[in-house]
Amino acid sequence: MTSSGPRSDPFNVLIAGGGVAGLEAALALRDHAGEAVGLTLLSPEADFVYRPMAVREPFAYGAAARYPLDSIATDIGAELLADAFAWVEPAARVAHTAGGERLSYDALLLALGARARPRYEHAITVDDRHLDEILHGLIQDIEGRYVKRLVFLVPPRMAWPLPIYELALMTAGRAYDMDLKVSVTVVTPEDAPLALFGQQARASVGKLLRQAGVERATSSYAEVPRSGEVVLHPGDRRLSCDRVVALPELFGPSVRGLPAAEHGFIPVDRHCKVRGVERVYAAGDAVDFAIKHGGVATQQADAAAEAITALVGIPIEPRGFDPVIHGMLLTGDRPKYLTAHITGGSGFSSTVSDTPTWSPPSKIAARYLAPYLEQRDRSTSARRARVS
Repeated sequence: MTSSGPRSDPFNVLIAGGGVAGLEAALALRDHAGEAVGLTLLSPEADFVYRPMAVREPFAYGAAARYPLDSIATDIGAELLADAFAWVEPAARVAHTAGGERLSYDALLLALGARARPRYEHAITVDDRHLDEILHGLIQDIEGRYVKRLVFLVPPRMAWPLPIYELALMTAGRAYDMDLKVSVTVVTPEDAPLALFGQQARASVGKLLRQAGVERATSSYAEVPRSGEVVLHPGDRRLSCDRVVALPELFGPSVRGLPAAEHGFIPVDRHCKVRGVERVYAAGDAVDFAIKHGGVATQQADAAAEAITALVGIPIEPRGFDPVIHGMLLTGDRPKYLTAHITGGSGFSSTVSDTPTWSPPSKIAARYLAPYLEQRDRSTSARRARVS
């Protein structure tokens, strides 16, 4: 996968997307290839938002951290273009933007994310971009004793169920702290809570839910025919409730100019190269890997970055994508730290700990992005301390 030697002019890499996968890829490329690559970051957003922590916002923990993309681009040595990716001409190596720009590239990495759509008409759909405004009223209604029966749903095509368990546990914890009698039930098609993490995690999370008084309906597929009613299949069991909270279903971006897998996701090989397309790579929730998770996205980005580095002519043996999930489960009390080596869509080997098993112990375990953000946070804290 290497060329005859390094180029004298920078190898132009265009990264579409300023989220977890896009930033991880940019940092990895700069580390592997240095000034041999010219990096362009294309994003319609002004900020990178640390979205995994947004689940705490409705419980008055404060807003998720935001980092200006222009500042990050400066640190990495990348050009930032404020526009959205639209489509691509692979034969011409030209990407088109929503604003009508034509961007040439030597390699293109798509970190576009997935498209979230509500699965249930009569449910509150979780959207981590606006979670506080979506769920703040619900928490107030629980505290005001207007809501006493709450159901959390995982849809049939789940991608990453952990947030629904975090919301259920934190809701049950808030009700307990306020001496409120609230029935909380999680409905999931999984055969056990967080089954993808393997047996140890299943047992540990199941115990947490029992201790919190959270009921579980596993191996169940739900419909919400009307407000206040959930129907479970198989068996046509019916649950009455005051509110229903559900995860969205995810769909791929269906990129014009590229092949598409089921539901519009981008098909990639083990080096995260788009199948059948030269010099186009993809990472993150837009690709056709069943589990959508920030840590997985960074591992895909690392695999793509190594493959692109080889194209530049720098001697490197690209490693393929070999997913290991590190998940921090927020509970309202002390978090649990879960690790699983994923094989065949489920945890082949897993561990559960009260202390982090990776460093830095961030919600998204990433080789480059996690230490970069940790250093930024430390620098920001130091500046504030000097000012005060």
